[in-house]
Amino acid sequence: MATWQRFSEEAPALAEKVKERFTAEKSHVLATIRKDGSPRVSGSEVDFREQDLLIGSMINAMKAKDLQRDGRFAIHAASAIDDGGADAKVAGNAVEITDPAEVARLQGDDGEAHVFRLDLTEVVLTWVEGNTIYFDFWKEGQGSKRLARPDNGPVVEVALDQA
Repeated sequence: MATWQRFSEEAPALAEKVKERFTAEKSHVLATIRKDGSPRVSGSEVDFREQDLLIGSMINAMKAKDLQRDGRFAIHAASAIDDGGADAKVAGNAVEITDPAEVARLQGDDGEAHVFRLDLTEVVLTWVEGNTIYFDFWKEGQGSKRLARPDNGPVVEVALDQA
């Protein structure tokens, strides 16, 4: 799994755009896996700290319990309807930071909380330009690529510097 730093070193332009989307708004949609295997979505905030992407949770919240049991997650930052921006999604495995001193350092004065580092396996940025929808994505071990679907036609790969 890749830290935010490793991903941003491998795909700096994509990392910059994804970070911009996640920092444009405070709340995002986090998907986790319930005990029975069904999906759960929850509101969540992200924090870019040093080389890591982090999320926090109130103590004993259901999303924290989900991540402690099965760390797989996806978190989505949607564009505002009127800003013409992009949607960003990161997915991977959340790892709880359990060292009390490290948790206190990362959360500051926010009180007791769970803190999870998000290790990444996939990052996707989606946006529309004209009649074309674009998908920039990075997968661990596979690098980055851009796909486009012009005029509701078939999906084609395009150069990363196009669009």
